[in-house]
Amino acid sequence: MINIAVLGLGYWGPNLARNFDKLDDSNLYACCDLDNRNLDVLKDSYPKTRFSKDFNEVITDAKVDAVVIATSARTHYALAKKALLQGKHIYVEKPFTLDVAEAKELVELANKKDKKLMVGHLLEYHPAVEKLKELIDNGELGDIYYLYSQRTNLGKIRQDENALWSFAPHDVSVILYLLGTEPIDVSVRGNAYLQDKIEDVVFVNLYFPKRVMAQLQLSWLDPHKIRKFTIVGSKKMVVFDDMESEEKLKIYDKGVTRNDKHFVSYDEFLTLRFGDVLMPHIAMTEPLTRECQHFLDCIKDNKTPRSDGMDGLRVVKVLSAAQKSLAQGGVPIKI
Repeated sequence: MINIAVLGLGYWGPNLARNFDKLDDSNLYACCDLDNRNLDVLKDSYPKTRFSKDFNEVITDAKVDAVVIATSARTHYALAKKALLQGKHIYVEKPFTLDVAEAKELVELANKKDKKLMVGHLLEYHPAVEKLKELIDNGELGDIYYLYSQRTNLGKIRQDENALWSFAPHDVSVILYLLGTEPIDVSVRGNAYLQDKIEDVVFVNLYFPKRVMAQLQLSWLDPHKIRKFTIVGSKKMVVFDDMESEEKLKIYDKGVTRNDKHFVSYDEFLTLRFGDVLMPHIAMTEPLTRECQHFLDCIKDNKTPRSDGMDGLRVVKVLSAAQKSLAQGGVPIKI
């Protein structure tokens, strides 16, 4: 049984506590938050769990095997470093850190201490995203031309991070996971309409090797709640709509066929192809449950997490370059 301590019980921490409490391999040993109100909300639900306002006390407790960090992003580095120095396995919510050098340091420290370091890139554990990865890797979509994602909503309005750092870790982590490579450069434009210097609308453009492009639309100032990925390949196209209750994935046998020989007119050189639309059955289980179980499995079986520290570092590198581009009005920044 792995004793888990969850740090941070605000927005996402309670979901992590719920999952680690119900999984057979873990014991929700401790929960910690600086706000008494957050502690009081959960105390009755977990009578066997220790509740505390002292992060240091929990991190240094010898009975704690793994620390789950769901505090504000600016505290991730310091808390993760302290826990690693205490010999704890670490799960850190996204974004991993706010600085590339800090992310590198944590990766190196985890390796030195021989402890598991996992970043909460939730969508990498979504069954539909795993299916997308399968479609790309087995060549069913052909050569990937471009991808784009839409992550928009009206609220929640953040005050300590912009839409880039709040939303983009989800989409960047998925795109890097699907393509299996890092982008060459990134260019970003955005605006702060509601609060000074906190961009609530951001458009991100990524350029990858082999001329693959990706674009992210991020906003918490939009009339529609959208959580959608579109991937266009040389053979087929696919859409993953996470707002759909059942038909989350649609594969379109559509494309453009090139006839490099024996053509007379331009219409014969490029021919549009319209085939069937396939909606494969996706056996849905809660991605967060799968992610938490994966963390436990990696500790038990001494495996490297799918979204390990290096995965987190790659995403932070993209976000940091994106922030520089945003500050410079969209100038492409090498990664």
